[in-house]
Amino acid sequence: MTRLTGRALRLTVYVGEHDTWHHKPLYSEIVHRAHAAGLAGASVFRGIEGFGASSLIHTSRLLSLSEDLPVAVVIVDTEEHVRAFLPQLDELVTEGLVTLDDCEVIRYAGRGRTGPGATGHGETGHGETGRGETGRGETGRGDR
Repeated sequence: MTRLTGRALRLTVYVGEHDTWHHKPLYSEIVHRAHAAGLAGASVFRGIEGFGASSLIHTSRLLSLSEDLPVAVVIVDTEEHVRAFLPQLDELVTEGLVTLDDCEVIRYAGRGRTGPGATGHGETGHGETGRGETGRGETGRGDR
């Protein structure tokens, strides 16, 4: 498990929900590449309303405009690891916004596992950000 405390960088990638990379959701490709690069974690957040460079407001309130809601992919790791990952985003993100923010990690803890497929919670009772050993995103609930 990656150890991460203290100074870190938060990378946030804002794209549209229906943006794709080789017929796969772009946000999913970013998460999978972050995982393959060994980054500490990644989470995807779906917005309910927003606009970007196109100035078109996307909202979940109007059926006609709810087709491409904003999505934010958030990755936190050391500055060295995050900056090494940026060239992959140059390839993937042709429309959208990419930001970097300094942050401080207070706690980064995953589940305590005793063997393959073990269930239950670690000391925090919350799943870690990103993909766990199960190969799916963890949300703090027990494995199903």
